[in-house]
Amino acid sequence: MNIYMQSIILGIVQGLTELLPISSSAHLTLIPWIFNWSGLSESFDVALHFGTLLAIGLFFFKDWVELIKGGYKLAVKKEKSTEGRMFWYIVLATIPGGIIGFLLDHFLENALKAPLIIATALIVMGIILYVVDKNCKSKISYEKMGLKETFLIGLSQALAFIPGVSRSGVTMTTARILKVDRESAAKYSFMLSAPIVLAATIFKFSSFTLSLEFFIGVITSFLVGVGVIKFLLQYLKKGSFKVFAIYRVIAGLAVILIYFLK
Repeated sequence: MNIYMQSIILGIVQGLTELLPISSSAHLTLIPWIFNWSGLSESFDVALHFGTLLAIGLFFFKDWVELIKGGYKLAVKKEKSTEGRMFWYIVLATIPGGIIGFLLDHFLENALKAPLIIATALIVMGIILYVVDKNCKSKISYEKMGLKETFLIGLSQALAFIPGVSRSGVTMTTARILKVDRESAAKYSFMLSAPIVLAATIFKFSSFTLSLEFFIGVITSFLVGVGVIKFLLQYLKKGSFKVFAIYRVIAGLAVILIYFLK
């Protein structure tokens, strides 16, 4: 398969799996492994994440404008607002994941990408997501989230550097443990991911090769990402995370089977 088709497929996969709680890092590692693809650089993974970052930025553009304005007014003019409070909560919640990612970036990118490790993470987090979502009540909305909820969700984000865990998966699971409703858990997870992905993009920008496949991947993941955000927020108004948990377990078992047959 030529490199441009690979870019389109991986862009679609990124748009779907980064924003759903099923782990983009797992899928972006496993698909080339299963089909014996080669030719795309490691920086291409960050490029794909940049596409979904643009999707989050566009979809929540008004929210980000209000958050930044509120954060500025709270810091400079001492004017209190929900947006100002949430802006600084997101900043604070980003710090743990950012530090761990910076310190362990090389190790996490290489040592933990073994298919069996990824399969195990998919299965374990799938079971945890299912049990937590089924048993935890929905009492807290996005606007009512406090320092405790926002910081603990941000702290859990550090586990997302293990391929197969899923950034959205672990943050949404932690939010549900803290009794945040499903739609709010998803929205906060999306908002929280933006600073980390932006930092990773800037940090690795010098390694980017601005080729045609780069732009194909970014555009594809962006377009798919916008659709997935809209779908998930609408779906979670009445639906649960059960279907995603089941998918994770099935995918993990399939990877184990492929590993021993390959």
